[in-house]
Amino acid sequence: MFVGMRPVFGLLLLLPMLPCVGSIAEEWTRFRGPNGSGVSTATGLPITWSENDYSWQVDLPVQGSSSPVLWGKQIFLTGDDAENGSRSILCIDAESGRIQWRRDYSFESHYLHRDNDFASGTPCVDKDGVIVVWSSPEQLLMIGLSLDGEEQWRRDLGPYKGLHGAASSPIIADGLVVLANDQMDPKRFSFYLPDDTDWAPGKSFLIALDRKTGETRWKVDRKSELAGYATPCIRRVGDRTEAIFTSTPHGITAVDLETGQISWEIDQLWDNRTVSSPQLHGDLVFGSFGQGLSGQRFVAVRPEKGGGAKGELVYDVTKSVPLVPCFVVKDGLLFLWTDSGVVTCLDAASGEVHWRERVGGEFYSSPLWIEGRIYGISKRGEVVVLAASREFAELGRVDLGEKTFATPAIVDGVMYLRTQSRLLSLGKAK
Repeated sequence: MFVGMRPVFGLLLLLPMLPCVGSIAEEWTRFRGPNGSGVSTATGLPITWSENDYSWQVDLPVQGSSSPVLWGKQIFLTGDDAENGSRSILCIDAESGRIQWRRDYSFESHYLHRDNDFASGTPCVDKDGVIVVWSSPEQLLMIGLSLDGEEQWRRDLGPYKGLHGAASSPIIADGLVVLANDQMDPKRFSFYLPDDTDWAPGKSFLIALDRKTGETRWKVDRKSELAGYATPCIRRVGDRTEAIFTSTPHGITAVDLETGQISWEIDQLWDNRTVSSPQLHGDLVFGSFGQGLSGQRFVAVRPEKGGGAKGELVYDVTKSVPLVPCFVVKDGLLFLWTDSGVVTCLDAASGEVHWRERVGGEFYSSPLWIEGRIYGISKRGEVVVLAASREFAELGRVDLGEKTFATPAIVDGVMYLRTQSRLLSLGKAK
């Protein structure tokens, strides 16, 4: 349950909000690319392909499920060697697949969900370097490195408490590194935790650090109920910029990126965890909530109705909702791809269902929109390609041959697919 999370979590903005995504972009700097949308401007990528179509394939020295990010010709990804107690960040040349540098960090093994790993958070990157977050019960550690792999700063953000382990993915925005740190209250799991459990809730908070120094610029304390794994996105309205977060106890929250003050919030959405990341469409904000192995409620919220401090619930969906995979929004269509392989196409503005079909498989990886198509990858590594249209059409399937939880990165017409132990380059750079 940890894709970007992937760890684990769609964007079509009105013209006044276009700065939110920059240029939708020649860089893929965070989980799911520009503002977490999963939308790529790439053209010419194939619908189906064979082993001979890859530009290169490399075996990675570490395994894992975090997603790759890129800056220029450098790919950054993380992984672990659990047997030897080491987790790593790798920098890989995008043209050849050669490892340019590797930095290793030791850790003490601790309990995780069977599908999590010790380096499942996706890093973020910009022209000044790459940010990685490591976690353990004793420490939530954020490290800033240069593009050459030299450590610039590190911050110990305190202990981390989460039943299934962590999968926190940071983002960079307006000179800040922003992180959602949603931890658990063990009392929610008292029916099967041992008697010697530390019953004090974890210390949850939202935080923004100075991009260059790692110093705290603002911090918002939060309630702790169930550990969350959603990666925030950025919303720009007029002269205000907001970071959008989802969580179990707080629902959907907007924080003024400059001041750290809460702009608006809509809570009481669902009394369970959030894994899939928030998305934007025009003046709507999307979020999902669920439990166990499935999503239970997807909501569309319109912020600040009538100038109030709470958002307005526009519509919700309670059937075939994803828990882990993020949503895709493009050309007025919203696509929900569930963990159990059911895909729904809806009208993004109204929630009207155009079609709902089962494609089979189980999914942690989040789908991507590429040239009028939706690409999703199952946990066992099967790529399923659908038409991104009001009529359902399956276009093709490709087997990657290995378990896959990560979401691909797409830059300059090339898709980089990360399986548990390999990195694959598909397509030719423009």
